[in-house]
Amino acid sequence: MAVKNGNLTKGDVDTVIALEDDGESDAQPNPLRDTHTDGDFILHTFKGDAITAKTPGQKEIAKMSATNDIVFAIGPAGTGKTFTSVALAVKALKERKIRKIILTRPAVEAGETLGFLPGDLREKIDPYLRPLYDALEEMIDYDQLELHRSRGTIEIAPLAYMRGRTLNNAFVILDEAQNATNMQMKMFLTRIGYNSRAIITGDITQTDLPRKKQSGLISIQHILNDIEGIQFVYLDENDVVRHRLVRDIIKAYEKYEE
Repeated sequence: MAVKNGNLTKGDVDTVIALEDDGESDAQPNPLRDTHTDGDFILHTFKGDAITAKTPGQKEIAKMSATNDIVFAIGPAGTGKTFTSVALAVKALKERKIRKIILTRPAVEAGETLGFLPGDLREKIDPYLRPLYDALEEMIDYDQLELHRSRGTIEIAPLAYMRGRTLNNAFVILDEAQNATNMQMKMFLTRIGYNSRAIITGDITQTDLPRKKQSGLISIQHILNDIEGIQFVYLDENDVVRHRLVRDIIKAYEKYEE
């Protein structure tokens, strides 16, 4: 049952019904028993809650990531692209399939130089990487997460800091990739090293790049569309897991743009 300040609104009810109509239940299984359906369950959080791929798009991300080294997850806001990707990365780390998780985003709003912002490096970049922290904190205890970060097992950094590196034995996630230029996208993809996999997420309808710069996420669909080991997953309003109105907003914008 969903409770919001002691009251339920029609929007809350419609949102829950929309999720249930997809054939998924929000009831969490006992963490001591595997009552999940194969292919949907990803992992248990530190609180014992089950994280599952709920929508067709999320399930496709999980499926493609299991059989391909690079997956592009493209779709509108609220479809769970980032959360699902982070969950898959944490699962791979817990199962010791990789040695580290690297999460990165283009800090385009700050020009990626970040020099003019006050504070040390972490204080400068944290506001732009907050959504990645939010996802991780849902799955890993805060103290354990800080330990992982201090040891370098989990790294969160702006895209510009990936230059010149080779990312071996890692699960790498590039979030908000619509804000990566063509050169940044090429730089990132050529960082992938031995025994590593990557998920690149983004919404090609919400780029913050200057008009003269093309989004690398848009052009990459034509450049890499026939390479074995690379898959594109497209999500739409049917994968939205936020408030019911988010679906309606996305549809309204699509209609307007058409």
